[in-house]
Amino acid sequence: MSHQVEVSRVVAASPQRAYELVSDLPRMGEWSPENTGGKWVKGATGPAVGARFEGSNRLGKRKWSTICTVTTATPGQEFAFDVTAMGMKVAGWGFIIAPADGGAMITHWWDDHRNPLIAKLTGLALGVKDRSVHNTANMEQTLERLAAAVAA
Repeated sequence: MSHQVEVSRVVAASPQRAYELVSDLPRMGEWSPENTGGKWVKGATGPAVGARFEGSNRLGKRKWSTICTVTTATPGQEFAFDVTAMGMKVAGWGFIIAPADGGAMITHWWDDHRNPLIAKLTGLALGVKDRSVHNTANMEQTLERLAAAVAA
């Protein structure tokens, strides 16, 4: 499946360990330049299809949260979720994991689900002219930081 934005990187971890890291919501804030972490809600305790979590984000001085629903939770292979804010579809996010020489290939992807007007308004509010370009840079940084953490 082709996604709007995809970036990939090999990390020195088994596919199972890579999955455990990308689905560990509180730790995502260690790697992502925009997401500051997340917490399971509505009785969810971990990654499972249908489980919900609240994601926390920050860009400069701006902070916001989103509600996310896990759409794929296959240990060692894929973790994905849909994001909503104020009852509106925002995006799909995910990580596809495959064995690779030296560890696991992680493909981090994003699909924009906003209508064009909402995309323009949120871009103005957050100061992000092109969300695809912005997210590509952030996703590359996320995988770079994750790889460094695994190697340490």
